[in-house]
Amino acid sequence: MQRPPPSAETGERERLAVLDDYAVLDTPPEPSFDGIVLLARAVCAAPVALLSLVAEGRQWFKARSGFVDCGTELDASVCRHVLGRSDMLVIPDLTCDGRTRTNPLVTGAPHIRFYAGAPLVTPDGHGLGTLCVIDTEPRPEGLTEEQRECLQVLAGLVMAHLDMRRALVAKGSP
Repeated sequence: MQRPPPSAETGERERLAVLDDYAVLDTPPEPSFDGIVLLARAVCAAPVALLSLVAEGRQWFKARSGFVDCGTELDASVCRHVLGRSDMLVIPDLTCDGRTRTNPLVTGAPHIRFYAGAPLVTPDGHGLGTLCVIDTEPRPEGLTEEQRECLQVLAGLVMAHLDMRRALVAKGSP
């Protein structure tokens, strides 16, 4: 007899448990992650780049460049729309997309307009968050193919660092 697929709620609980296993939420900045975010910002010529982890009720930025806050409420998260995807999400104009047009970061300060996020996916398929770039100007052309490829490669590096960090934490090393 086949088991029914897990409900969205069960899947979300599992995803949050996996995120907790990484023991990365609310930890101090780390040079490896800060460097990846700086590279993403430069490669994509964007004023903002974030390593965003989507937790329960909030998103938290493990690394950020060009953005003051350390996180946002979940209703202000564009990155949450990437969860469950295996491919990058690019929204050329956030004011024209039904998922984001009423987002408080779009309708109010800092008035973000462009978003591109590469998913951070664990080896067993759980989405933890994104490596994303943001602009305050719409980008009808989105990203170039080279920028897309680089952002995806950098997201892969984030996951490699997270997996290595997780293994060290499991062994009792900081």
